[in-house]
Amino acid sequence: MTGATGRLGGRVARLLAERGVPQRLAVRSPARAPELPGAEPVACAYDRPDQVRAALDGVDTVLMVSGSETPDRVAQHLCFIDAAAAAGVRRLVYVSFFGASPTATFTLARDHWDTEEHLRASGLTPVVLRDNFYLDFLPELVEDDGVIRGPAGTGRVAAVAQDDIAEAAAAVLLEPRGHDGATYDLTGPEALTLDEAAGIIARRTGRAVTFRNQTLEEAYASRAGQAPDWQLDAWVSTYTAIAAGELDGPTDDVRTLTGHHPRSLDDLLAGGAPVEDRT
Repeated sequence: MTGATGRLGGRVARLLAERGVPQRLAVRSPARAPELPGAEPVACAYDRPDQVRAALDGVDTVLMVSGSETPDRVAQHLCFIDAAAAAGVRRLVYVSFFGASPTATFTLARDHWDTEEHLRASGLTPVVLRDNFYLDFLPELVEDDGVIRGPAGTGRVAAVAQDDIAEAAAAVLLEPRGHDGATYDLTGPEALTLDEAAGIIARRTGRAVTFRNQTLEEAYASRAGQAPDWQLDAWVSTYTAIAAGELDGPTDDVRTLTGHHPRSLDDLLAGGAPVEDRT
């Protein structure tokens, strides 16, 4: 298990611990790893092949949560994959991104494509989980004045709850052999415009929330000086990818893996449990 100190990886680790699955938590800072029954934290930075090989020695299956957003993230991913192969790992489950491709509008989706391609050429057996944008992130787009701003237009995004991604990943890890070589597109049950998302957030929170479309120039100007250029491109392209229709298209993959329908934005904000699939 990687990423156990983060929001997504931590969810997966807790789900496995609840099922009594022994796991090795490969994390950069073992002192920050969650204390879970049957879990052993070990030091492992993606760009330290010696640590990776030691952490993964004797491990058959690894969940690789994508690393922090940095300019050298792809290089770190490739280093980890190569070291995992050298350690004798057989199967690597990679948390990628919906619509990953070399020409994706969302700049970081191109990083995921490069990682996927290297994984497929590594000799490891790949399982790829391509999650859409986090549903949990949509309320965080609301600025202090109650406005979501970005050049998303009327495009739609099939955002998915982190809990649903974690449950899908845990399902794969519990019975990994049945998923060898598979790629899953993890989405929510619906594709929303940001105007529709703003309406749901407003209704559930009792706060006045609206969406205001920006031009590309306005988007960059409003964020100027807040981050390096590569990160500004990533931020702005989260919206332009929605506008381009590249985040649309709900799938049944969460239901297929977990046995329940994925949470909607309304479900998430209401704090409701997922609806079991009884078909």
